[in-house]
Amino acid sequence: MSDRAALRQRLVAGLAELALEPPPGAIECLLDYVDLLVQWNRAYNLTAVREPGDMLSRHLLDSLSITPWVRGSSLADLGSGAGLPGIPLAIFAPRRRILLVDSNGKKARFLREAVRQLGLTNVEVAESRVEDVRGMFDCVTARAFTSLADMLDRGAQLLAADGRWLALKGRFPHDELADVPAAFVVESVDAIAVPGLDAERHVVVIRHADNLAIRESIAP
Repeated sequence: MSDRAALRQRLVAGLAELALEPPPGAIECLLDYVDLLVQWNRAYNLTAVREPGDMLSRHLLDSLSITPWVRGSSLADLGSGAGLPGIPLAIFAPRRRILLVDSNGKKARFLREAVRQLGLTNVEVAESRVEDVRGMFDCVTARAFTSLADMLDRGAQLLAADGRWLALKGRFPHDELADVPAAFVVESVDAIAVPGLDAERHVVVIRHADNLAIRESIAP
């Protein structure tokens, strides 16, 4: 079995474990994305993850694990880096408008090339600081991008009135929850089991406070 065939098999199994049904062409496009990451990572140091198999679980499946929480027709991915979770989410939802935001020139260059080579007509790249980006999005994502309070302070202008902010975290972010600005409320903190990843993962769901009744408890 070729390396790509083995990766395909693992990817299909991982998506099945997440109960996700890929749209036509998504599997091959995701594998092409891994090929691009491996190729560009040699010169651009986009990610500390070097092996394609590790990228599959730690990047692709980790990003796609939040799919059940994504809502609406538009999404902004802040501090997108190598395009995570934005590019896998774009591949899975080709009709959703997605903006990838990163201020790092090398990473933005990779993002633009990945969008071009993968034919992602629903994706745009903004080489910019988060606080300088304008627009309104139904969903905002952030993965490994500073604290909850800081990300909300810098990107609050991007979240639509009835939108939801999805922050991907490792361990349950006890210390960060109390510092969420009063204009927002944490709807939930949900644990996620990522296939092939033996580590804690959580998605923090945040909404505008005036559009959501605060839950009595969000303890794990």
